[in-house]
Amino acid sequence: MNLCDINQIKPLLARHGFHFSKSMGQNFLIDHRVPESIAEESGANKNCVALEIGPGIGPLTVQLAERAGKVVSVELDKALFPVLEETLADYDNVTIVPGDIMKINLNQLAKEQFGDYAPIACANLPYNITTPVITKLLESGLFGSVTVMIQKEVAQRICAKPGSKDYGAFSILCQYYADCEMLFVVPPHCFLPAPKVTSAVVRMTLRKEAPAGIEDRELFFKTVRASFLQRRKKLLNGLASSFQRLTKDQLKEAILNSGFDENVRGEQLGLEEFSRLSCEIGKLQN
Repeated sequence: MNLCDINQIKPLLARHGFHFSKSMGQNFLIDHRVPESIAEESGANKNCVALEIGPGIGPLTVQLAERAGKVVSVELDKALFPVLEETLADYDNVTIVPGDIMKINLNQLAKEQFGDYAPIACANLPYNITTPVITKLLESGLFGSVTVMIQKEVAQRICAKPGSKDYGAFSILCQYYADCEMLFVVPPHCFLPAPKVTSAVVRMTLRKEAPAGIEDRELFFKTVRASFLQRRKKLLNGLASSFQRLTKDQLKEAILNSGFDENVRGEQLGLEEFSRLSCEIGKLQN
């Protein structure tokens, strides 16, 4: 069965009495080139296990199963279980795990399902859970790479450079954990039903070590979040709102000691610059 052929998808869904759920952000692929390309770009091979989130009717699942040693797909919608049982009948290396990915303990899942395989994550993510799911996957430290199809705007934020309009705290979070690359764009007509936004595929290759110079991860991210509280205002104002035990003069000193102008804005700083700044703030707190 061609799981991207609309003339086969509609009878399949009708046969199982399936109806699309807007709240779950369900949009199924109808262009076979897209799941093929996503699976290929994920680097899936026989030595790895691919964690998939929201398999839908299984077009990406099939492509991963043909490449990976094992595929573990987490699906929330119980109405899709009988559909997947039919579409994945020929693949004995696929395990469907019922549940909400945001409530699942990834370490426990890895212990139960991943075996000795090298884990990667690869998914066509529902738009409504994109940011928290990516954050959870990156922070888990379990995966060698995370390759996902998401809303293009979010993909641009993930890969954005300092000073650009898309750059923000989420950009820094992703780039702290991984080298991020936007691979290709997927237009709305590739889905059933067609979403109102354009999608894009991003690959995040996890770093083996934290970026150089970051001594205190918690302080680093607190500094980043503070710097984007008042995006168009001076960095000093955001820092003063979050680090209330320090005076503005002390925070100005930290900014100057980091090598920045006192009027700098947070959106102008990259990983290395935020690393220096958080270290200077740390000295003042000790």
